[in-house]
Amino acid sequence: MKQARHWKQRAAALPAAALTTLTTAALAQAGAPATHDASVTLPTATVTAKAPGSLTAPNLQQQQQALDQTAGSVGFVDAASYSDTYASNLRDVLKDAPGVYVQERYGQELRLSIRGSGVARGYHARGLEILQDGIPTNFADGSGDYYQIDPLGLSAAEIYKGGNGLAYGSTTLGGAINFTTPTALTADAPNQVRVDGGSFGTARASGQVSRQIGAFDLLANLSVNHSDGFRAHERGQYEQFNANFGYRFSPAVETRFYVGAYIVDQQLPGALSLTDALNNPKKAAPAALSGDQARNTRTERLANVTSVRLDSGQLDFSTWVIHKSLYHPIFQVIDQDYWTYGFAPRYTGTQTIGGLRNQFIAGARFFGGNNDARQYVNNAGNRGAQTLNAAQDAYNYEAYLEDRLYVTPTVALMAGAKAYRNVRRYQDYGGLPANPTAKSDSATYSGVNPKFGVLWEPVPAVQAFADITRSADVPDFSDLSQTMATTTRFVPLSAQRGWTLELGTRGKRERFSWDVTAYRSLVRDQLLQFTTNPNIPAATFNANRTTLQGVELGVSGDLLQNLFGSGDKLTLSQLWNYSDFRFDNDPQYRNNRIAGVPEHVLRTTVAYSRAAGLRVAGTIDWVPGGAYVDYANTLRTPGYMLFGLQASYEFQRGVTVFLDARNLGNKRYVSDFSTVADARTANTAVFYLLIRRQLVRRHPFLAHRLGEGYDAALHHPAQHDLADRSAVLATDVYQRFVLEQVVAALGKGRPGLSLHAVLAHEGHAFLLLVEGIDLDLVHRRNDVVEADDVHQPVGVEVADADRAHLARPQGILHRAPRPMHITERLVDEIEVQIVQLQTAQ
Repeated sequence: MKQARHWKQRAAALPAAALTTLTTAALAQAGAPATHDASVTLPTATVTAKAPGSLTAPNLQQQQQALDQTAGSVGFVDAASYSDTYASNLRDVLKDAPGVYVQERYGQELRLSIRGSGVARGYHARGLEILQDGIPTNFADGSGDYYQIDPLGLSAAEIYKGGNGLAYGSTTLGGAINFTTPTALTADAPNQVRVDGGSFGTARASGQVSRQIGAFDLLANLSVNHSDGFRAHERGQYEQFNANFGYRFSPAVETRFYVGAYIVDQQLPGALSLTDALNNPKKAAPAALSGDQARNTRTERLANVTSVRLDSGQLDFSTWVIHKSLYHPIFQVIDQDYWTYGFAPRYTGTQTIGGLRNQFIAGARFFGGNNDARQYVNNAGNRGAQTLNAAQDAYNYEAYLEDRLYVTPTVALMAGAKAYRNVRRYQDYGGLPANPTAKSDSATYSGVNPKFGVLWEPVPAVQAFADITRSADVPDFSDLSQTMATTTRFVPLSAQRGWTLELGTRGKRERFSWDVTAYRSLVRDQLLQFTTNPNIPAATFNANRTTLQGVELGVSGDLLQNLFGSGDKLTLSQLWNYSDFRFDNDPQYRNNRIAGVPEHVLRTTVAYSRAAGLRVAGTIDWVPGGAYVDYANTLRTPGYMLFGLQASYEFQRGVTVFLDARNLGNKRYVSDFSTVADARTANTAVFYLLIRRQLVRRHPFLAHRLGEGYDAALHHPAQHDLADRSAVLATDVYQRFVLEQVVAALGKGRPGLSLHAVLAHEGHAFLLLVEGIDLDLVHRRNDVVEADDVHQPVGVEVADADRAHLARPQGILHRAPRPMHITERLVDEIEVQIVQLQTAQ
């Protein structure tokens, strides 16, 4: 259980350095006595209210109104809803949003998925566009993380699920989330201070200052967060600075600059065996200690939005540049320097067409990025010999529009589309002992994604909608450049495409509110990941056909009002996310569930609140059955139920004290994991267990060679579906068993032997009972083989190992797997007949 006590102070007139000064209450001033008998001087009354916002930064009411006009599923999170809780990362911001699945690993590292977006990506962002104040924070290749989003520096989060992100030019499977920050025109008070403290060395301080001077306004926010972590080698230090300043040239023209700086120093605790996780969970993995594994980033962001109000709408021009440096010692030291830049004009307006109200959104985006990608041998967290020197360039050209025509005052028909062209270029400079050969690759993705829908509002504040959208997800460089053993290679993957149909309703009636959506997505070439080694980033492949469907439900109601006094109430809120994600008649995985997300996720909150400032709430997080870990559906995480308690009280003069106690039952549970192809044969050190926010991973499943007491491979049936597919294999002479390493670059298909595969000296145990498979065997050497030197494959019938040690190949087939240039020397072919398999006695 983790308990943290927090003190927050909002001050109306607080010097920046005087962190303990309380708000000075505004006092009404009495006027002077009347100077004539016939006149009366009334007392002066001071009325305080929030400013209406600005052209560049809408206020909360304007944001909510814009969302409500969407013919599709959207969500809205007011920062006030979590301001009196311990909001350390985006899970604390989005945990009550229907349709959003978010789980934490450590610090601010999360798995964030909407409708199966990035369902198997165990790290960073995938299939979601993350925006801050309408401007992308993702890098140009679509990758990104969440470290620059400060929960304490937000005013709201706008959630556009699936194709409904078209309003900002996004048509990914998951959609877009726009995190908005306050301005001096919308801030709660000119000065705010917040201090948090808790167990495991948790300490955080946040301060915000805002001012208005004529047509100029300025706001700056700084948060500093430190935690030693529950486990050894888990210390994290986060410093997040956000500022914006705007200037209104006239009532119709305004510009606003955004500046951000973000420093992250996060140690990684690594993996533990299951025994250690349960009995010695504070221990760090030996590899994490010896490699001093960490994730350290420095990010700077500069952006501008200039808005011009027109007679029939508004034109916004957005520009941005982001610089990020990454020092990431893990299996190797990943050392990157990334620049992202872009320009995006956008028009929104309302007109009358044939006497009917019409809303129109149109925009374009160009943004590019350049990454210097370097890797080194990890010598106790320091750079050793360099293993990679490459450049990764991404360029995106997009145009989009959406039109909503109100055929009646309560019914709107919607149509829209996005045209896109995305270019990815990879240049490996070579010239290194571990990587001597230079090579370059590229991939281009283009298409048009349409959208159609209808919105019906029978009575005010009650809506129903239906829409169908086409999505496209382009691989990022984490997908396209994959690490296999000690080398990194470019992998030409297909873009993920799909159609999504959704039906839903949302609204408010007296004491109750609801937001319910059912959806079904038919996806082709879904980008899925599987872990070949817990210390190496997961490999990516294109699945054939998948079906993603589910229900997103959020309801809330005041069960009792005026219970103990005027203005108090007892509120029940219920969240239910149902996710049914499956392969669709896949040759290998049939109709299995896709690993990564549990089928049911529920969250219940019962809260008592009083107008005087008191709030007490109990929470239950319930996952009845855990998610599958592998695509073969042989292993799943256990379900769990967590209990929490929240309490807060707001004193006079703007001071609030609150308590946020979580996991009161001290439950140990799997919070996150990395997916694998088949848990029966893969290394399964992929689990993250969470208790008191500590993170552990499960012990790996180690396959012994035959003759050493492990014969699991002999119990698998023959894999006839692998016929006429090819794999490149080799023999590890020391261990005396065949190994394989999947190459996702050839990977239109599934992981394992159903892919064409390239040999790596170290890999996973190869299933022995395989019939009718074409094997391309190569001898690993450092000779360069050009593509035109590669001959056609020769089929080899593999059947024979009549003793514990496999028969060694005496010759090799005359082909290497297409389409790669390889560094293996091809030699002569041989036919090997396997007669019988048995274990050594």
